[in-house]
Amino acid sequence: MSMNWSTIGIWSLRILAALILLQTLFFKFSGAEESIYIFSALGMEPWGRIGSGVLELIASILILYPPTTFIGAALGAGLMSGAIFFHLTKLGISVKGDGGQLFIYALLVFISCILLLIIYRRELRDTLKLIFPKNN
Repeated sequence: MSMNWSTIGIWSLRILAALILLQTLFFKFSGAEESIYIFSALGMEPWGRIGSGVLELIASILILYPPTTFIGAALGAGLMSGAIFFHLTKLGISVKGDGGQLFIYALLVFISCILLLIIYRRELRDTLKLIFPKNN
C-alpha cells in the first residue's frame, strides 16, 4: 500500500479529531472537577457530561473507521459547534484558568471535522439522498 500526501492528510485529520475527543472522555467519565464545573454552569450536570461523552466516543470510533468517517465527522462537528457556542455565550474562552485550552481543542476538532466533511462530501450527499429521497 503506497501512502500519498492526501492519505496522510486525511488520516492526520481523523487522528487529531479522534485523539482530542477521546482524551477528554477521561475527564468527563471520571467526574473531574473542571467537567463538573462546566456542565453545572450549563445546567446539564450530570446527564450532559455523560451524554456528550458517550456521543464523543461514538464520533471518535466513526471518524477512525474509514467507511463511516463522514458520519463521525458530522457528529463531531455538531458536538463541537455546541461546545464553541457555550464557550462564547456562557463559559468564556478560558474556563477555570485553563488559558482557553478546552476552547482551542473544540476549535481544532470542529475544523478537522469540517475538513473531513468537505473531503467526504460525496458520501455525505449520497447518504442524505437515501435518507431524504426526492418526491417527484
